[in-house]
Amino acid sequence: MLHVDLDQFIAAVEVLRRPELAGKPVIVGGRGDPSERAVVSTASYEAREFGVGSGMPLRIAARKAPGAVILPVDAERYGEASDVVMATLRAQPRATVQVLGWDEAFVGVRTDDPERYARDIQAAVLAATRLHCSVGIGDTLVRAKIATGFGKPQGVFRLTRENWFEVMGGRPTIDLWGIGSKVSRRLAGLGIATVAGLAGAELDTLVAEFGPRMGPWYRTLGRGEGEREVDDTPWVARGRSRETTYQQDLADPAQVEAALVELAGHVLDDIAAEGRPVVGLTLKVRYAPFLTKTYQRKIPVTGDREAVTAALLGLASDRIEPGRPIRLLGVRAEMTMPDEAREPHTPTRGGW
Repeated sequence: MLHVDLDQFIAAVEVLRRPELAGKPVIVGGRGDPSERAVVSTASYEAREFGVGSGMPLRIAARKAPGAVILPVDAERYGEASDVVMATLRAQPRATVQVLGWDEAFVGVRTDDPERYARDIQAAVLAATRLHCSVGIGDTLVRAKIATGFGKPQGVFRLTRENWFEVMGGRPTIDLWGIGSKVSRRLAGLGIATVAGLAGAELDTLVAEFGPRMGPWYRTLGRGEGEREVDDTPWVARGRSRETTYQQDLADPAQVEAALVELAGHVLDDIAAEGRPVVGLTLKVRYAPFLTKTYQRKIPVTGDREAVTAALLGLASDRIEPGRPIRLLGVRAEMTMPDEAREPHTPTRGGW
């Protein structure tokens, strides 16, 4: 199987419509104004050389790369470019395509020469979109995904059971897809610092720390094992979310309530077409200056907008710390899942 990842996708799309930006540090985020509260969505390779990365506050990115061109996010344009890329992948011979996001997908194919197939994919995507991509080849989804990082930019890399520990064994656990900084720190607290160390860890130790589901899963990640089939069943979202960073901190409880009601309205509009009731809520709060907390609550199954909004306000009343200025609020509504739906079975970092 292959993992296809567009190189600096959002920045590359912007450069296509502004060719004069080629070779310059480009940062995309928010409304393109570093004086506003917003974060970096993506940075070109040239901007990354200054230490700019995704998720960084835009004002800090502007200080790190003072000569960078900062552009607003244009989600509609990126979605259009992504659609062409995915259609190109699906048009490849014998390809099964599992889309992971705007800029990446797994491609399942049986071929005696995966490197050549990968190069053909790169050529097809470039011809259709003028965008470059990197391709990872693996015998599991995890290995294919991680292999792509070694191929960037515009390259191809193969990672299988035969070379897994040679390539990955000595690397820190945070280099694994699905392990972020918090889990990595918890593993370090158990004396597990490397991929090889995680692969050989005692299962009882991991279960005691992470539980009966995630403990074994983390050891599986350390061994590069996991799913071996690409699944093109349409993905169904379990929930929908919205969040807003406020240019001025919210301090008055009435302001917070009004902001939550507005966010809830947008989320409920988003899920209206799904025709599925809500079963849970997540409230994301970023207190000034930059402390983020999330609060969750299961609710009785309901499709009633007023009931969902009231449950959200109740959660906020119970959990938001009084008197603390708030710079960001986010709301996520979890829905019931249809029986035939496919949920993501591969690990992800970040997000809600």
